[in-house]
Amino acid sequence: MDSKVNKIYLIVVIGSFFLTGCGGATAGQNADQTPIPTVISETNIVAEGNVVPRENKQLTFFGNGQVEELLVKEGDTVKKGDVLARLGNREQLEAAIAGAEAELVSARQSRQRLDDDLALAQATAADTIASANKSLKDAQYNFDNFTVPQNMLGMTPLEAIDKMKELLDLARAKFEPYRYLPSGNDTRKDFKEKLDNAQADYNTSVRWLQLETNVQNAKTRLEQSMDDYETLLKGPDPDAVEAADARIKAAEENLAAAQANLDNMDLEAPIDGTVVQIDLVEGQLVTAGQPVALIADLSQLFVETDDLTEIEVVDIEVGQKVTIVADALPDVEMTGTVEKIDQVFVEKRGDITYTVRVRIENPDPRLRWGMTVVITFE
Repeated sequence: MDSKVNKIYLIVVIGSFFLTGCGGATAGQNADQTPIPTVISETNIVAEGNVVPRENKQLTFFGNGQVEELLVKEGDTVKKGDVLARLGNREQLEAAIAGAEAELVSARQSRQRLDDDLALAQATAADTIASANKSLKDAQYNFDNFTVPQNMLGMTPLEAIDKMKELLDLARAKFEPYRYLPSGNDTRKDFKEKLDNAQADYNTSVRWLQLETNVQNAKTRLEQSMDDYETLLKGPDPDAVEAADARIKAAEENLAAAQANLDNMDLEAPIDGTVVQIDLVEGQLVTAGQPVALIADLSQLFVETDDLTEIEVVDIEVGQKVTIVADALPDVEMTGTVEKIDQVFVEKRGDITYTVRVRIENPDPRLRWGMTVVITFE
């Protein structure tokens, strides 16, 4: 059958007839004239095509190996993602996945520890603030309730220490000549009493300075605690977080790569459909990229024709109705609808042609993929 598109033109022209009445006509009279019929022109575009499924996929393994398990046979219906066959020698790949999974768990735990440690540090810092605040209150209370001796009024604690140290040294120098005299000696007793009083005054001045120092130290501790807490509120150390996140990302990538390597050992269905061809047996050696199976979605049949030239394709549009007759079923007329017209052209035997895809509305059960059909575009 001629594969080129044919145009069938049928033009029917009915001639004009002029009828005149019987008998003579008088001069000046016009003869009666019948109307000229309309010219009828009907054009059909006829093309040859082939039956195709909705979709079909040629399957190959992405890795090399020996077929260990064959799970389907020709004619089986499968769903997208179903495993059709498996290659052997998977132990090393499975071990790599287990190792990658363990590293990912460890990396995520390390990252979680940063948050856990931060939460603990924040709680500890809050306790430290509370403790420092109490210490400051206690130190301030002790300082405020310290009674400054009369002889130290108007001085600061440091000034009082300096003054009391000076008096203590003087009292010690005056007592020194009488140190080894009997304790009952009146002069010795007098200087000893003055020395003891000077020592007591000095101790009091030291106590006063210590109380003041305690207040200052408590304030410093409270301020430092509050600063530390504010820092902790900003989150974990950015450098540590960056390192932990980088470790997690690397572990995820390694796991994905290991899983992909194992997945390459499985032949999976990329679409829902029927296994129309499978060239595998258990124990067979295969290489990556070697065609081993064919799946087709036969739930809807179509016709594709690449016979339409640039002159003819302009008279065809999506949604247009067609009639379809298969060479193998010449007495069966089926209907269809134009579903797609390719935008890309192909040069074929000197003509610019376009592929048109037609959905068969009422396919005969005997119709098969690849059968030749004639399409008439009404």
